[in-house]
Amino acid sequence: MIPAPLLLIPGFFVCLLLPLTVCEEQQISKDNLLVLTVATKETDGFRRFLKSAKHFNYTIKVLGQGQKWKGGDYVTAPGGGQKVRLLKTALEEMKKQDKIILFIESYDVVFASGPKELLKKFQQTRHKVVFSSESLIWPDRHMEDKHPHVREGNRFLGSGGFIGYLPNIREMVADWKGKDNDSDQLFFTKIYIDPVKRKSINITLDSTCRMFQNLHGALDEVVLKFENGRVRARNLLFDTLPVIIHGNGPTKLQINYLGNYIPNTWTFENGCTAVDFSIENYYKCFFEYPMVLIGIFIQQPTPFVTVFFERLLKLQYPKNRLKLLIFNQEVHHERHVSSFLHDHGNLYQNVKFIRPEEGMDGPASRNLGFDMCRKDKDCEYFFSIDIEVVLKEENTLKILIEQNLPIVAPMITRVGRLWSNFWGALSSDGYYARSEDYVDIVQGRRVGVWNVPYVSSVYLVKGSLLRSELTDSELFNSHILDPDMAYCHSVRNKGIFMYVTNMHTFGRILSTENYQTDHLHNDLWQIFENPEVRKCLLCIVIMTMISLSIDVSPCPDVYWFPVFSDVACDHLVEEMEHFGQWSGGRNKDSRIQGGYENVPTVDIHMNQINFEKNWHKFLLEYIAPITEKMYPGYYTKAQFDLAFIVRYKPDEQPSLRPHHDASTFTINIALNQLGPDYQGGGCRFLRYDCSIKAPRKGWALMHPGRLTHYHEGLPTTAGVRYIAVSFVDP
Repeated sequence: MIPAPLLLIPGFFVCLLLPLTVCEEQQISKDNLLVLTVATKETDGFRRFLKSAKHFNYTIKVLGQGQKWKGGDYVTAPGGGQKVRLLKTALEEMKKQDKIILFIESYDVVFASGPKELLKKFQQTRHKVVFSSESLIWPDRHMEDKHPHVREGNRFLGSGGFIGYLPNIREMVADWKGKDNDSDQLFFTKIYIDPVKRKSINITLDSTCRMFQNLHGALDEVVLKFENGRVRARNLLFDTLPVIIHGNGPTKLQINYLGNYIPNTWTFENGCTAVDFSIENYYKCFFEYPMVLIGIFIQQPTPFVTVFFERLLKLQYPKNRLKLLIFNQEVHHERHVSSFLHDHGNLYQNVKFIRPEEGMDGPASRNLGFDMCRKDKDCEYFFSIDIEVVLKEENTLKILIEQNLPIVAPMITRVGRLWSNFWGALSSDGYYARSEDYVDIVQGRRVGVWNVPYVSSVYLVKGSLLRSELTDSELFNSHILDPDMAYCHSVRNKGIFMYVTNMHTFGRILSTENYQTDHLHNDLWQIFENPEVRKCLLCIVIMTMISLSIDVSPCPDVYWFPVFSDVACDHLVEEMEHFGQWSGGRNKDSRIQGGYENVPTVDIHMNQINFEKNWHKFLLEYIAPITEKMYPGYYTKAQFDLAFIVRYKPDEQPSLRPHHDASTFTINIALNQLGPDYQGGGCRFLRYDCSIKAPRKGWALMHPGRLTHYHEGLPTTAGVRYIAVSFVDP
């Protein structure tokens, strides 16, 4: 029996026993592929291109390195002829005729797959030269009718990427005699629309974006495709997976967005795949820590400024490698800055303090900060931070320097909101727009280092960048844009990448909208407006009462536990003394309903200083849960008729006679310390014959008010004792 090599079916034949190469053209070896690109200077986009090429093992040859660019601004106007000249010269020197040449842009291009897939798709076109395609015609719209029609896809040629055999591409550029600023797009388009040349060179378009994806005119068609640990760009219109992604024309921000993921920069399976450098090894390269100029900008009344400076002191970075520029536009904060500099200014290598009376505005101060670093040859980084930033990560500065990026910001957010210090995208008029991944990044579902179009509030800039690319002394000035927007606009126009990292929890940004400065300790009114810093004032009770290692019930149905820090206690006392309108401890009292107090004290009510709303939130959030635990079955909304600060003094009102409180339960918080501040004091519950020495500072004493817990305030024999009392009802 003679074996038949082919099974014949009308209209078809199928290979059965013969090798695959008999029926199918042999796959081109990736060793025959050479990628040519033009890059006259090394930019962030160029480095990204090389990184993606290295990921897939492409062989790259860069043309024009170190040369002056004379090709014009071909993004917004025709140009780019210099690229054709450089290509023509390079091809003339090549001898191997079966070489496959891929000629592409580099500043705004990333590879999404490797040479094997690219060559296979090229081979399947059955043409010698394949250009990328576009849905928009450029630069001469009058040539639209001369473009051949295609069966499917885009009709128009894109010169930003093409692939072909060396002899054919050499023939294609042989007639180039144009100037460096002539249009390369127009040159290649004229060849393509000429039927004779198109046939002679054997040119076609990648009309369905199987190899090349130009983003201009196709943004709605391109999405990310996550699958099996890989990230690709998918063209929804043609259902293709392009190998090369090109952010041509005005789509630089979109290629930056895609470059956050392609090729495999971030995946659902592995998260961020960027290499983490050892911080120890990184600083060994410097032999000493880089010199950093920290610019601190105070442009509005802001809560917790003292906390800001406390966190600045805790930054894990040698103080002798830090210089400070402090710009303060608010008279209210003069004492805070002066106190910090008096106590700690000598720790830093150098300090410049700009006061409100100097009349400098915000943009000028930020320009000055950049200029100080620009002119200081020792300044390797400028770290800009606004006063409303709460940096919780003490290694922030090291982490940012370790990224080795031109501009990088630590992501900070506002509690309970989607606000952050970066934008994921821009609107058509250059303002905020939400990117597809913004919410996932802000909420930490996607963690990595992200190329973004805008950062603010806190960021690190390389000093070398200020001395080379960002040399304009008025980067923050604009007649129409906010200073940060003007700065970011300039950075984007220079082709410099800005990044934000959420690889760590760096901190929060304070809300300043409702901050008032008419009190002594204004921060007290902010502990619920800005909950991230409330721990500075409250001893947050995160443990259950059962887990406390002390006797939590000194008398029957009486409990004590910590609630306030020493700072909170001191501030409350100082605030009341600053207010100064203490009652006389008389029965007649116009502040209460009915105007008569049966058991009067020397006190100031919370509503006298407009603190009652904050006090109610404190009781509801911290006291109510403990009440419900200690008194099972009882639930409270922490409503109160009276909440006040009491002052006991031997020569004023040393004690309080036996009485019932007009409450369901009472909270009594000690605001100063037995011993150093006063002698005596305490409380005795007569029915149980149980006396309690004054609780330690910041601790609350909780007991039922009406009926069962008849009690008296024991005499204060020396000093001054302060307590915060709340009569709470359901």
